[in-house]
Amino acid sequence: MKQEISTTNKADETIVCYVPNMITTNGVWQGDNPLDFSLPLFILQLTMVIVTTRLLVFILKPLRQPRVISEIVGGIILGPSLLGSNPAFADAVFPLRGVMLLETMANVGLLYFLFLVGVEMDISVIRRTGKKSLALAAAGMILPFLIGGGFSFLIHKKSQHMSEGTFILFLGVVLSVTAFPVLARILAELKLINTELGRIALSSALLNDMCAWILLAFAIAFGDNNKTPLSSLWVILSGVAFVIFCIFIVRPGIFWMIQRTPEGETFSEFYICVILTGVMIAGFITDAIGIHSVFGAFVFGLVIPNGPLGLTLIEKLEDFVSGLLLPLFFAISGLKTDVRAIKGTFTWGILLLVIILACAGKIAGTLVVAMFYQMPVREGVTLGLLMNTKGLVEMIVLNVGKDQQVLDDESFAMMVIITVIMTAIITPIVTTIYKPARRFLPYKQRTIQSSKTDSELRLLVCIHTPRNVPTMINLLEASHPTKSSPICVYVLHLVELTGRASAMLIVHNTRKSGRPALNRTQAQSDHIINAFENYEQHAGSVSVQPLTAISPYSTMHEDICNLAEDKRVALIIIPFHKHQTVDGGMEATNPAFRMVNQNLQANAPCSVGILVDRGLNGSTRLAAGQVSHHIAVLYFGGPDDREALAYAWRMSEHPGISLTVMRFVPGGDAIDPATHPTSDPIDNDKEKQPDEEFINDFRMKTVSDESIVYSEKVANNGEETVAAIRAMDTAHDLFIVGRGQGMSSPLTAGLTDWSECPELGAIGDLLASSDFAATVSVLVVQQYVGNEGIGTPDTPGHADD
Repeated sequence: MKQEISTTNKADETIVCYVPNMITTNGVWQGDNPLDFSLPLFILQLTMVIVTTRLLVFILKPLRQPRVISEIVGGIILGPSLLGSNPAFADAVFPLRGVMLLETMANVGLLYFLFLVGVEMDISVIRRTGKKSLALAAAGMILPFLIGGGFSFLIHKKSQHMSEGTFILFLGVVLSVTAFPVLARILAELKLINTELGRIALSSALLNDMCAWILLAFAIAFGDNNKTPLSSLWVILSGVAFVIFCIFIVRPGIFWMIQRTPEGETFSEFYICVILTGVMIAGFITDAIGIHSVFGAFVFGLVIPNGPLGLTLIEKLEDFVSGLLLPLFFAISGLKTDVRAIKGTFTWGILLLVIILACAGKIAGTLVVAMFYQMPVREGVTLGLLMNTKGLVEMIVLNVGKDQQVLDDESFAMMVIITVIMTAIITPIVTTIYKPARRFLPYKQRTIQSSKTDSELRLLVCIHTPRNVPTMINLLEASHPTKSSPICVYVLHLVELTGRASAMLIVHNTRKSGRPALNRTQAQSDHIINAFENYEQHAGSVSVQPLTAISPYSTMHEDICNLAEDKRVALIIIPFHKHQTVDGGMEATNPAFRMVNQNLQANAPCSVGILVDRGLNGSTRLAAGQVSHHIAVLYFGGPDDREALAYAWRMSEHPGISLTVMRFVPGGDAIDPATHPTSDPIDNDKEKQPDEEFINDFRMKTVSDESIVYSEKVANNGEETVAAIRAMDTAHDLFIVGRGQGMSSPLTAGLTDWSECPELGAIGDLLASSDFAATVSVLVVQQYVGNEGIGTPDTPGHADD
């Protein structure tokens, strides 16, 4: 049976026929070729697209290229420009009959993705953006639009299908728009998202994106060459009527669904199903009107109020849509791009000129406004470059133009290349020209030990999830803030940088108190901030500053270190990567947290404490008088142990805290530590003197304090040490121990051989292990001992800002 009959009609149309019941194959053993059937063919196409784009994401990662570049380039590689130029490959993998299903799925993915973009977009943020962002957005659009209009006369002559005005509109939109989700990711990669420049860029891009949607609706309305001017007017009026219908009919209906669902309960599957079907219906209506179906989905998403419903929809859809279906759309754009259609040196010259002038136009427009607002020239140029970021809207405009024959193959290929090049060059250029001034000022108080008892103590508390909050707050309360020595806490919520635009919108967290969160990440952030602000109100002498770091886990430690340096903190406290399970065991929350902790220990500009959280007295009561803890310090010697004791000593001044210090001393049979060399040795003999001085000072000053118990334990080897620790009183809430980095002691000999987590050191690892009888929280401290290039604890400098 013949599956495909191709006949040429009027020399430029191809009619493709195939048997409709040939969807699934009977199998190769029946003599069938799976690629002759639509479902196996679609699965192969989808797999090839995902594998190619993911491979390119990995290859282009060192160049910090956004994912959209990998997806478009992946499509170009698979398309007629490269692999598809081989007729055997094109006919087998991307035959004409198979492209329809691929495009249909890509457009379904696009429909739901644009719905999610609408759900996540907070229009109130746009209303609150200042005049500066508005002026920058306008200036960044007008000049490139005019440049596009001018060049359309040169490019337009080569095509017969379109009217001049429509072509100007299409080229203008492509050159003038900024892609908000792509820009947000670039800013986060460049560590600019929390800077003033990053905030202005994001606000301007958000406004730009909204203008893009309006221009897109106009471009599509005027796109069909067969339409009369009157029909274009009907399209616009119908579009306005649809928007009004969504605002006044659909939105109240969705509010009714929300009110029918009790607070804190999940939304019924029926409601979710109704909304997801509504997306399709909205797409169908706008398609029937004559505007692209994605416009309907986007408007439908916009009318869904921010809050739990939006959060539920995002969680259900985002990974599947963004990870699997959306790459199909970009890849389809690449598959339609035939670079070979761009012929002649003149055309390539014009292409280059369009790219340069459009880039320059956006930079010039932005720079003029930036200088009017007295921003530095370098910041203005950087802002202009960032506003050249392209992405989804441009590709939709181009695809619509191609489908409606507003753009021929050559114009389409040129504009896709313009989009890719303009976005690809941004990150390398911005990294070269814009380096935010970092002031690595030396400061004394890089450790608890070197901090004065009558000065402010600065701590940086890192939080991964709300689960970390109660114990951290109890630990801070135990740190004994007083009027003479207040505590300044910088609370840093660590958020992984993913491909999602939703995580980026936290940056616009200028919401008034009481407004619902936009997404899960922001809901978590709000929960964390509220808990610490509540603590600040109830506790005396504590100031809390909440912040958010959005980074890939591989570079998250850089954000933490930079903040610690800027704020001159003495100690960074970060949660351990494992948490306690119901049966008392320890299980990894996220293995990537471990990498963050290890990188932080290697690079921190101050002391670091890793908190193994097993609850702290089970208490979440925040009133100062209610704190009651029993803290134990195991002291072996070395800078880390001195830091641990210094922190515990500060805590012991709190009236509700009792402290037990057990110092381990090598016995007569102890083996010489020189036989146990470590990777980063510290001279033990040199450490003996500061250890003795510190311990003597501690004992002398606390001799009359009944809440402090000091004892010495003689041990000869690791086994005796472990036995002594196991025999300790189990009434403690918290162990504070040094990491013992670089120290080689007979007291811990052999313990490191069985160590699961070297970042905790031998003793910390023992206390944090699942088989340790007492389930007590453990704080493992590593003292900052100075690195080349940044100040050491003895470097002269200012103790306070």
